[in-house]
Amino acid sequence: MAIFGSLSDRLTESLKNLRTKGKLSASDVDGTVREIRRALLEADVSLDVVKKFTAAVRERALSDDVNRALNPAQQVVQIVNEELIEILGGQQRRLEFAKNPPTVIMLAGLQGAGKTTLAGKLAKWLKKDGHTPMLVAADLQRPNAVTQLQVVGEQAGVTTYAPEPGNGVGDPVKVAKNAIDEARRRQFDTVIIDTAGRLGVDAELMKQAADIRKATNPDEVLFVIDAMIGQDAVATAKAFQDGVDFTGVVLSKLDGDARGGAALSVASVTGRPIMFASTGEGLDDFEPFYPDRMASRILDLGDILTLIEQAQEAFDEEEARQVAEKFATDSFTLDDFLKQMQQLRNMGSIKKMIGMLPGAGAMRQQLDDFDEREIVRTEAIIQSMTPAERRTPKLLNGSRRLRIAKGSGMTVTDVNQLVTRFEQAAKMMKTVAKGGVPQVPGMGPIPGAGYAGKKKQQQGKKGSRSGNPAKRAAENAAIASGVKPGAPAEKTGASFGRPGATPEQQIPDLNQIQKLFGR
Repeated sequence: MAIFGSLSDRLTESLKNLRTKGKLSASDVDGTVREIRRALLEADVSLDVVKKFTAAVRERALSDDVNRALNPAQQVVQIVNEELIEILGGQQRRLEFAKNPPTVIMLAGLQGAGKTTLAGKLAKWLKKDGHTPMLVAADLQRPNAVTQLQVVGEQAGVTTYAPEPGNGVGDPVKVAKNAIDEARRRQFDTVIIDTAGRLGVDAELMKQAADIRKATNPDEVLFVIDAMIGQDAVATAKAFQDGVDFTGVVLSKLDGDARGGAALSVASVTGRPIMFASTGEGLDDFEPFYPDRMASRILDLGDILTLIEQAQEAFDEEEARQVAEKFATDSFTLDDFLKQMQQLRNMGSIKKMIGMLPGAGAMRQQLDDFDEREIVRTEAIIQSMTPAERRTPKLLNGSRRLRIAKGSGMTVTDVNQLVTRFEQAAKMMKTVAKGGVPQVPGMGPIPGAGYAGKKKQQQGKKGSRSGNPAKRAAENAAIASGVKPGAPAEKTGASFGRPGATPEQQIPDLNQIQKLFGR
């Protein structure tokens, strides 16, 4: 499920109707604003936030600047995007670190919001950034909370300070205070305090959290809120702001299938920025929150910057250069194919990556049906081959393929399909390496791509003269698409991401991605 999937669908559908309008009337704008209001309310966004948001959109959409614009519909989409960024907090805010370490970060929130797991995610993220974090088990009430934090800390590769067993034993305020002295003594530069929660807001919870804050004087107090909590999000956030106060918000469970819109209200209602988002169960499913990028995702405009950042983290630049050279010299092997798939998997969920592309909302059903385990099955087949077979797939005769199928727990058909996919991918990448455009099976030519002068267009109208019916039909179809039959790949299109191409033209068919990496 995409982040804010239902809200995204409703908003893009509301704005889609405007794109057919050459000029917008007041009734067009009012109708669109009414649809946006309904979408936000159904997504559990706070009523006050909805009123403020829709009033601002309507006022700006009816302005003279929009009416005079060459494309007023795009102007309205831009206005909605800007106002959405505003209710999400405007500018991204980073953690503020203490001038004299350790920096103290306190986590607060209701029980079940995911504080303990999030403490591990934050610690791992900080460790990647060069910091030395220490987790502090100050939740001494919830059964096995201390043990859970220790397990999470071990998975994240960070130290956990847990002098008390928990389960109702120990003083959390004393633990939190002593932890800072311990971190200073052992030279940890960041302390992350996991505090107790309750199933609901109560005086005892607030007093304990307030006492921990007073004793530790944290540099950051992060309020962790479940994105699936519904309308209670606003009331809970206000209660914590009044009882403890916090400097920033962390949204957890953004990968859930609930409406999630109430989380959009928190920044606007409390005046505190959303700083991080938890987007899955794994410790790496954690990212800084950028209001502008999230607004783009909600409006299905894509989040290319986050996608690029994830790719830069997962892919080795030198190795990528070597692979590019192999593509160009025909020396790309199944070993290289395996490494590329493993690096792709290191980036995280392929569904999430594709979901960051502009226009990915149109592929929602395909994304939901996509089975990421196919990559694991493909890896199993390649790893069942000998080094010689990986280097030279032509060695794979019938008996070898049968052995590989048995060794990987797959069928001979699966092995055959993998070899075919590998050959297609190698051929496609070789074309790209030489500056051409790959002919991806199942994808028609990119509209508006390539160059065709008047003379070529006139020649194309004559039709194919081939005596082969199948070839004649294929060539006529190519002519109808504005592509000269038999033209070199370099001259029949434009590479993905070419300036001037629409987002839809840059998105490959998900079925083709699945064919390359799975069954």
